[in-house]
Amino acid sequence: MPSYRIWRVYLLGGLIAVGIFALLPDEVWADVMYAAIGMSSVVAVLVTAARFRHAIGLAWALMGLGQLAAVFGDVMWLYYEHIAGVDPFPSPADVLYLLEYPFVTASLLMLARHRRSTADREARLDSTIMVVGLALPYWVLLIQPNIGGHDSLFSQLIALGYPIADVILLAGLVRLLTTSGTQMPAYRLLTAALILLLAGDVIFIMIEGSVIVGDLPFLLSYVVWGAAALHPSARDLLRPTPDALATFTTRRLLTLTAVVLLAPGTLAVQLAFGFELSAWAVTVVSAVLFVLVVARMATLLRRLQDQARRLDRVARTDMLTGLPNRRTLDAQLARDYERAAREDVPLTLAMLDLDHFKRFNDTYGHQGGDQLLAGAARAWSLLLSSADMLARYGGEEFVLLMPGRDLAAAEHLLQALRLVTPHEQTFSAGLALWDGRETPLRLLRRADTALYAAKTAGRDRVVCADPAPDSSARSATRA
Repeated sequence: MPSYRIWRVYLLGGLIAVGIFALLPDEVWADVMYAAIGMSSVVAVLVTAARFRHAIGLAWALMGLGQLAAVFGDVMWLYYEHIAGVDPFPSPADVLYLLEYPFVTASLLMLARHRRSTADREARLDSTIMVVGLALPYWVLLIQPNIGGHDSLFSQLIALGYPIADVILLAGLVRLLTTSGTQMPAYRLLTAALILLLAGDVIFIMIEGSVIVGDLPFLLSYVVWGAAALHPSARDLLRPTPDALATFTTRRLLTLTAVVLLAPGTLAVQLAFGFELSAWAVTVVSAVLFVLVVARMATLLRRLQDQARRLDRVARTDMLTGLPNRRTLDAQLARDYERAAREDVPLTLAMLDLDHFKRFNDTYGHQGGDQLLAGAARAWSLLLSSADMLARYGGEEFVLLMPGRDLAAAEHLLQALRLVTPHEQTFSAGLALWDGRETPLRLLRRADTALYAAKTAGRDRVVCADPAPDSSARSATRA
């Protein structure tokens, strides 16, 4: 039978078996069926573990060993109740039941470790907030009422062992939920099985072991767990989570808000209905949650600041060449204007254009053209000083801003750039010196006009722009 159908057959057969269990009048046969359903899940999980290697096989094997301990507990429970005729609680059967939790928790932590993303610190904080908040109801409803009143230390340890084990298992599940982003079917089925197991424990403790109502969640957990192991996506549980999925979603915000409100909500319910107040427990949990929420806000703020810096770099940088873009050029040109005027130093600007770029693109393709642009940007940048700035102006055109260089020094630098242009390509350049009065746009136009003259004259050359139209008149007036 194809693997994509086996899990459906198992799930359907398991649900039918659970229905038969609920209808059986004889407690002996009902308990036998209970153990048989549990063993079927163990077989499904261990068979899956045997099919896979390395970490994924070990994760499923740990789950299978945990379930096997629980099934042995079921068998021992059946023996005590129906053969030995003694009360099975507390007994060694409970020890076997409790062994399930560390095995399964270790498996969940292994899955979480392999599926973590770059936002793992945030995920750990989120999971800690959830576990601390959810531990309060466990303390108030299940742990604190079971302290004392038992006839032996063993009975006391077993009574406290179940809710404490639930909190530990809950911590593993929440850790997995906060790190996983890819919701494959096996992952969803496994999550449902663990929730059913936790719900079964809570119901069993609260109603003190009703035969049918308390057993059904455990049986359904076995069945869903086995279906998760048999699903074809079971091998993908260790697939790393894409970083893009590690965002702070509205659903996560609402979940964290609800969990944080559990502390004051618990106190409000106790006050409203006259229950005994758990003042110290609520105080401690509230203080811990406050510190964790502040830490979470700090990490979120740092991530937002980092994203803002990255967006600013993207807005100011040409993605292909890594050079400053037109926006950055305009801002730098304005700053260099102020400095040149204040310090009375020259400011020269050159506009460069790779010769016959379209022909190169047609010959080597667009990827080859991109490589030429990026390679030229890298090669030219190596020859520039810290004061110079090379920016991509658009297409195959670049602008080189050279504060502190006069025309002769700027022309000498351009000649050096021509020697390192990759792929034996050449460029034409127009060079313009700021006259101390013209606008940046006017300076760029003069350099562009000189570039056009260089291309008209045959390319592969540098042409100096004519002085600004009113520069000579100003010079004569000063004379």
